[in-house]
Amino acid sequence: MKLIFAVIRDKDANEAISALNKAHIGVTKLSSTGGFLRDGNTTLMIGTEDDQVEAVMDILHENCAKRTQMEVLGPGYTTGGVPGWSIGCAPIKVEVGGATVFVLDVDQFRKL
Repeated sequence: MKLIFAVIRDKDANEAISALNKAHIGVTKLSSTGGFLRDGNTTLMIGTEDDQVEAVMDILHENCAKRTQMEVLGPGYTTGGVPGWSIGCAPIKVEVGGATVFVLDVDQFRKL
C-alpha cells in the first residue's frame, strides 16, 4: 500500500478530487499554505494500493498540468505615496500549476 501526498494549486483541487472520486480513489483534502505568486495551494492525501499509483499520477497530471499565464509582478515599495508596482510594470509570462507529489510506503493501514 502507498500513501501519496500531492501539493497542488487551489484552483486545480476541485477537478482533481472529482476525477479521483470518479475513479473510486479515496482522497482527503488538507489545507496548506505556501505557493508561488501568492496563490493558495491544497495538499491531497491519497491512500491506494501499489498497482493504482500510476492511475493516481495520470489523474493528477491531467487535472493539475503546468500552464503559462500572464502575471504583473513589481516591486512592493512606494514612491511619493504611489505604490511602486503601479509605475511601469509590464506583464510577464510565468509557468504555474503542476503538482509536487510524494509517494510513501505504508506498513499498515486500518479503518477504525
